[in-house]
Amino acid sequence: MALSDLSASTQDYLKAVASLAEWSDEPVTPKKIAERTGLKLSSVSDAIRKLSGQGLVNHAPYGAVALTDEGRMYALAMIRRHRLLETFLVTTLGYSWDEVHEEAENLEHAVSDLLVERIDDLLNHPTRDPHGDVIPRADGSVDEAAENASPLSLVTPGGDFIVERIDDSSAELLKFLQEHGVTVGERLTVGESEPFSDAMTVTVCTSGQTLSLGVSATARVFVSPAGAVTSA
Repeated sequence: MALSDLSASTQDYLKAVASLAEWSDEPVTPKKIAERTGLKLSSVSDAIRKLSGQGLVNHAPYGAVALTDEGRMYALAMIRRHRLLETFLVTTLGYSWDEVHEEAENLEHAVSDLLVERIDDLLNHPTRDPHGDVIPRADGSVDEAAENASPLSLVTPGGDFIVERIDDSSAELLKFLQEHGVTVGERLTVGESEPFSDAMTVTVCTSGQTLSLGVSATARVFVSPAGAVTSA
């Protein structure tokens, strides 16, 4: 069955499961899928049962949701479409990085496999999208080494880190980070936080600006030690 044979909602569910697993080691549950997609939990539960019946996910009652090999193949194809479209919109059409997520969400269901590969060729086969997320290859393989990054919220203060990827689910956060120079490839110095505070102090090395970032931001910014840069 071709990817285009799946309904748009099925494509969205599979991509949501894969994306949740990519950003966290915690089990993917119907509740988290509902939060990710903005849908009712009852609707998500019904959809998961159907996907399980189609052999696209595994799900035990009250347990985690996991993609089967076939489901993962479709999910990675959708992620590839989405991230190539985001890259095309930014590099070719002049969109800003906070504008492209919703645009790509709409376009990814309409483009053909041929158009996706033509975009890939035009962009000279990019490995990262504008937010630093890894773009799966056409065969579904992923550069796992390029995904070796940790949330800024979990790093030990006192060191220098390179921004590898940023969660693109909040346009407001992307705008804020852009305005303050926290972009993919930027070097940050992480300082000690105030006692009993969830805020983290970071200095943007290029500008020298110091920011205080709460956990809602630091949990969405993924970094690697400055001596182990993986950004393409």
